[in-house]
Amino acid sequence: MVVLGSVMAQLADRMMPAPAQASVAQATTVGMSSNAGARSVAIPRDARGHFQTDGRIDGQRIAFMVDTGASVVALNERSAAQFGLRPRPAEYTARVSTANGTVKAARARLAMLDVGGLIVRDVDAMVLPDEALSENLLGLSFLSKLRRFEYANGQMVLEQ
Repeated sequence: MVVLGSVMAQLADRMMPAPAQASVAQATTVGMSSNAGARSVAIPRDARGHFQTDGRIDGQRIAFMVDTGASVVALNERSAAQFGLRPRPAEYTARVSTANGTVKAARARLAMLDVGGLIVRDVDAMVLPDEALSENLLGLSFLSKLRRFEYANGQMVLEQ
């Protein structure tokens, strides 16, 4: 009975959402994995079940939500302006589908994006109007350049 009780308690812990946090969770560098020279970062799930982390573009800290369903890194105008990316109205030529419908976006290329020490260069991105994108998205244009990314033990694990 004691063993059964312990197992049930562990299962309940896994099923309960993580406690709410006031700020974006920081990515934890797991360190070197069994693959020679590989670096890993573990991003904990927030209270909503999302994976929030900070990245750096041109030295500026930018908050992201990991979104494996987003084709590219998507930035709102406010965040893009932090590191000097301010598309002109005429540059909003791409049409993208979002949860809020179809909007126009400006194509961009990020020279370097750093998430927890995982550095990816030449990352395709889109800048969307603030009203169309409340959170920046860390999409596949970054994730696909990693060795792997996976959901494991309640965390999003990124490996380079």
